[in-house]
Amino acid sequence: MPLADVDTPALLLDLDAFERNLATMAGAVRESGLRLRPHAKAHKCPEIAKRQVAAGAVGVCCQKVSEAEAMVDGGVADILIANEVVGRAKLTRLAQLAKRARISVCVDDASNAGDLDDAARAAGVRLDVLIEVDVGAHRCGVEPGEPALRLARVVNEFGNLRFAGVHAYHGAAQHLRSIDERRAAIAQAAEKARRTRDLIEDEGLDCETVTGAGTGSFLFEQASGVYTELQPGSYVFMDADYGRNSWDGFPRFAQSLHIWTTVMSAPAAGRAVVDAGLKAHSVDSGMPLVVGLPGVEYAKASDEHGVLKVAAGVRVPALGEKLRLVPGHCDPTVNLYDWLVCVRVERVEALWPITARGALY
Repeated sequence: MPLADVDTPALLLDLDAFERNLATMAGAVRESGLRLRPHAKAHKCPEIAKRQVAAGAVGVCCQKVSEAEAMVDGGVADILIANEVVGRAKLTRLAQLAKRARISVCVDDASNAGDLDDAARAAGVRLDVLIEVDVGAHRCGVEPGEPALRLARVVNEFGNLRFAGVHAYHGAAQHLRSIDERRAAIAQAAEKARRTRDLIEDEGLDCETVTGAGTGSFLFEQASGVYTELQPGSYVFMDADYGRNSWDGFPRFAQSLHIWTTVMSAPAAGRAVVDAGLKAHSVDSGMPLVVGLPGVEYAKASDEHGVLKVAAGVRVPALGEKLRLVPGHCDPTVNLYDWLVCVRVERVEALWPITARGALY
């Protein structure tokens, strides 16, 4: 099917760009000898996860139990839930899932560790558990050093849990714009992770994994000598917000993800309206960018409409004309669609279901 015949709004994946991104990240991490465990919350698509594993990843990360279930159902065998899981229903499902795949999970609270142990015992499984440490994002995570050591001791005492290491992801550093800002933030994070790891190992516990990193910083974690595993996710797609970062010294990842949209109204000079509004993309990181039309700006979004502002002297896109948009933030945009329309040289090559769409629990 020609791309021109694809109805809109649609979520497009440029397969040539995607495959280059896959190979670039795999090559960069392979040279370091570290493990690559990409974060699947960006794509929510088992087909992409399996391609990441085929390119050398050891498995993937998920944020929610339901995401992990979708990945296991789709054939992914090794998953870290890089988040806390709280509540009896979720813990029961998590433990049941560990009968079908290798499942690891994070904790930052001793009572939650006890609940995990209860769920694992009831299911007859043993869960790998990582201590989440707050290395600068100030989201989840115990403080580095002694608080993390105390929690590691607790986890190690439970018969149905295995202490597997430390989760030390600095999410807030990913969109610091300058290389120097990101380098400094990750240097501090890595030092907190190093201090925590050393305290735990001095206690006689094996801290086999220190995991973290993202697309905007992974080279710094890779070079730290602390991390054993890297979790970048957005590199497969990229977005407008990542495009605002400086990338000096980093591999360059291509923009492979686009929103395909149609001009539904051209009511006045300097203005056109497309059919991709708030229900077609996320604006938490800003408006999307219009591809290939200098002087045309996506200025405003409502539920079903996107208003384009056209500069003086610039051609107003015609009624029925189809355009590509670069989403402001790829992760929540992907969660709005049922499938990726995979395109190569302006023709549709495949449809990949976004199986974990809406997997929020």
